[in-house]
Amino acid sequence: MKTTNFLATLLLATLFLASCSNDDDGTPVAVIEEEVITTMTVTLTPVGGGTAVILQTRDLDGDGSDAPVVTVSGDLTAETTYTGGIVLLNETEDPAENITEEVEELDDEHQFFYTVSSGLGITAAATNFDGSDNPLGTQFSLTTTQAGSGTVTFTLRHEPKKPNTGLSDAGGETDIETTFSVVVE
Repeated sequence: MKTTNFLATLLLATLFLASCSNDDDGTPVAVIEEEVITTMTVTLTPVGGGTAVILQTRDLDGDGSDAPVVTVSGDLTAETTYTGGIVLLNETEDPAENITEEVEELDDEHQFFYTVSSGLGITAAATNFDGSDNPLGTQFSLTTTQAGSGTVTFTLRHEPKKPNTGLSDAGGETDIETTFSVVVE
C-alpha cells in the first residue's frame, strides 16, 4: 500500500510540475490604450486671407445618451483653396488632452480620409505625411470649384493598411468619423 501511495503522490507531483510551465519570454507586451476623442475641430483658412470656416463635433459623454454637437461656422467660397488643420481633443481630462499630438507621433498607425458627397465641387488632399511618405492628413489642402451644397466626412483610421488607395481599402479601425453639411457660395 505504501508503494501505491508513493507512486500516486509522485504521479500527481509530476503532473503538477509539468502543468506549471513558464510561457513568459521575458518581453512585456505593451498595451496601448485606445484614444478617447471627444472633440474634433477642423479649421479651413482661405489662402490669401479671409475668414476661416470652423467645422466641429463635440461629444462630451462619449457613447452616452447625448448626441454629438456638430457645428459649421460659415459657408465656403467657390473657386477658393483653403489650408486645413485638424485638432483632436479628449475633453474628459482637465486640462483637455491634445490627441492630435499622439496621432502625429504615431503617424505610421493613423490616417485621415476626406469623403465628399457626389456633385459637391470640393477636393481635399493631405499635406503632411508619415515617416514612409504615406499621407497622415492632420494637415490638408481643400479646394472648392463651383457653388453647391453637400457633405464632407472626416474619418480617422487607426492602423490602416499603408499605402492604400483610399478609405475603401484602408482597413483598420475608425477612431472618429463625422459628416459635416457644407455650403459653397
